[in-house]
Amino acid sequence: MQNNYPHLDKPALFELLSKRFSAEDKKLSQIPNPALLQDATKSAKKIASAIAEKKKITLIGDYDVDGVSSTAIMVDFFRQIPYPLEAIIPNRFNDGYGVSPNVLNRVDADLVITVDNGIAAIQAAKVCKERGIDLIITDHHTPSEILPEAFAIIDPKLSTCQYPFKEICGAQVAWLLLGLLKKELNLKIDMRQFLDILAIAIIADIMPLIDINRTLVKEGLKVLMTSNRPSSIIIRDFLNKSSITSDDIAFQIAPRINAAGRVEDASIALAFYTASSTNEAYKQFELLGQLNAFRKETEAECTKKALACGNHFDDVIVVSGDDWHEGVVGIVAARLVEHFSKPAIVLSCSDGVAKGSARSIGDVNIYELIKANESYLSKFGGHKMAAGLGLQKKDIDAFRVAINQTAARLNPDDFIPKEQITGILSSEDIDLELLNLLESFEPYGEANPRPTFLLHDAQVLNIKLMGADKSHSRIEILQFPHAKKSLELIAFRTVFQMPSDRKISCSYSVAKNEFNNRVSVQLLINKIY
Repeated sequence: MQNNYPHLDKPALFELLSKRFSAEDKKLSQIPNPALLQDATKSAKKIASAIAEKKKITLIGDYDVDGVSSTAIMVDFFRQIPYPLEAIIPNRFNDGYGVSPNVLNRVDADLVITVDNGIAAIQAAKVCKERGIDLIITDHHTPSEILPEAFAIIDPKLSTCQYPFKEICGAQVAWLLLGLLKKELNLKIDMRQFLDILAIAIIADIMPLIDINRTLVKEGLKVLMTSNRPSSIIIRDFLNKSSITSDDIAFQIAPRINAAGRVEDASIALAFYTASSTNEAYKQFELLGQLNAFRKETEAECTKKALACGNHFDDVIVVSGDDWHEGVVGIVAARLVEHFSKPAIVLSCSDGVAKGSARSIGDVNIYELIKANESYLSKFGGHKMAAGLGLQKKDIDAFRVAINQTAARLNPDDFIPKEQITGILSSEDIDLELLNLLESFEPYGEANPRPTFLLHDAQVLNIKLMGADKSHSRIEILQFPHAKKSLELIAFRTVFQMPSDRKISCSYSVAKNEFNNRVSVQLLINKIY
């Protein structure tokens, strides 16, 4: 196993990680001109004239982190103009996704702007046209062949859009549009102040952390450390660290913001972001913490039921249950992928209708697999690694058989999970200097993964279970018989039993642990072999 991977000391690791970036990091001033976004200038002029004519403007967002962040940035900007802006975030359970005719029934406006949704809103665009409402769509999702009939569509993924970097999230599209609106209105608003929220959106929406995304996240995390925005002050207090990383956002903050839309209503997350006092922000953050705890409980319950469903010999796991919580089916699908190393589809059934989420693995394009069997479905959408779908409950079994017949024609190698191991480190090299080296390549995330290292046949010295429910393991090991020091590994959500040969092989990443003002190196297990 270990012969395939390089043995790395610090200089070799530095050289290896440097190769990930073909150029120097961009400066904020090098971000491409927002005017290159198709319809962006036209939209900025339209919004400016609506403001001049005192017209009613309504914003329609989305209930995930990117959608709520986009909405929050717009709300904050309009407060600073100042100009009234009605902001609506659809409710996952009552409204469904995006700017639907159902949501438009509540809207009384001259101009509707969407953020992080709208590229597929054919029906809603028709309703706007009939009612004489101007519609500006800002989105970043992949368009279909048929586009909505709107006044303007801003989406970097339009084939006719000249914006040079396509992989941006909804909040970035909104922020770039506001940069043009600022010019149109001749305002002195500092656009850098929104980067704290923008960085959270880019990380949470799993955008590739290269090119301008890397710059915006790096700068955004700095803004987050210094901003006097009440929500950012609360995030800093909660994390209580000397510097905030992309992992802190991905694992601690994004799930809390996401929990509102998953199990209750995303307006709670919006109220947190846009709170005008730290008291108010703290109150909303506490509520987000409670919702996230409920989300975790619900997810654990649902995962247990899904694991008990059978069908484990299929190439694609398809499971369903009555009244499983719609807000957690995506996370449950991800847990099944983790458990079985196969793509998984989890469906929640209610009143004869099934709605759910799919997650994939390796090189299996789950969107194409679903599309090949769309005759069974009432709706579907998504991309290579994740998708959403809806169908009649009575069609689930036939769909399961059909999608597995399609999957059987794929190359078996496509199902192998991609784990990029960087190499093998010696325990002597695992120290604070290594931490500093790794930190210099932050932010880690999509397209710049946190380096992962291999341990092969290390000797297990001791195991301790941790956490309130003793569901995590702390494992003390000796990497080589001649090693001068032992290492401590942490395995979250794993109760590790002492192996009969007292040996462990695993992949792990190196993290910083800050406790009582002391910094130490922590090794986190990714996968035990």
